[in-house]
Amino acid sequence: MLALRFRLTSTTKTLRSHFLSTFSKIAMDASGGQTQPHRNDSDHSSAHHHQNVVVMRHGDRIDNFEPRWIKNAPRPWDPPLVEEGRVRAFCTGAKLRSDLGFPVHRVFVSPFVRCVETAVQVVTALSASETPSLDKYDSRKPLPVDPSKLKVSIEYGLCEMLNREAIRGDVAPKDGNWGFNIPELEAMFPEGTVDHTVERVYKELPQWGESVMDARSRYANVVQALADKHPMENLLLVTHGEGVGASITSFLEGATVYEAEYCAYSELRRPIFCNDQSSTAGKFEVLTNLGQTGISYSLTL
Repeated sequence: MLALRFRLTSTTKTLRSHFLSTFSKIAMDASGGQTQPHRNDSDHSSAHHHQNVVVMRHGDRIDNFEPRWIKNAPRPWDPPLVEEGRVRAFCTGAKLRSDLGFPVHRVFVSPFVRCVETAVQVVTALSASETPSLDKYDSRKPLPVDPSKLKVSIEYGLCEMLNREAIRGDVAPKDGNWGFNIPELEAMFPEGTVDHTVERVYKELPQWGESVMDARSRYANVVQALADKHPMENLLLVTHGEGVGASITSFLEGATVYEAEYCAYSELRRPIFCNDQSSTAGKFEVLTNLGQTGISYSLTL
């Protein structure tokens, strides 16, 4: 694993008017099978297809804005988004739709509610029947979507690091039961977008107490496994800050990630070489430009 270290930061105070102004600018600027082992051919000119994978962090979580929320929360380890976080996610989805240059076919999401709520807004923007913009955002009346545009699935392997680095020991469930109600989470997505047939990479959550390095390896392995399971489709993975950082450090030699902002995202691409009955994948390259999508990192040559 190439990850060395990275630090995540969050803004703890914000003015809604400034936030909406900033993200209105963002919005305005704004087709599976199993692959064979990876080939070392770096000549992308002979590829039959390029697969793109976007790895995104969730939006603004409530406990970083309302410290007292955690005291009376029934699930203090699973904070939802604040309204600004939902707006940020929707605007980021609009930006992805206008700027990526390719369609997203599948979305995979961590089961933590902040990631699900983020993905709901992004999926709405990506699959909306009309062009999304900030003036069309309404959390009470979402835009109508075309469910044929993409499909969504929850993936346990994209979950938060299950250790004291990410979740305080006095906040984690004492009985080890994280209590994720998958049907309830899936019901949050626009009708017709959830794919119940997809087999998860992780059949259950990781064990509590995993090390930071083990978590980073998990994230990298899940990115690779999901891409290998769906080589002819472009993917969006909605996860946590450490997962976004790992998507850079695992596929870009010498990279050290220092910051992944709310709704920051990385972009990976690899060539797919198709044969009669199978496909072979090349290596991923990181397309994320420093600082342009909310990720700050350095390179050691």
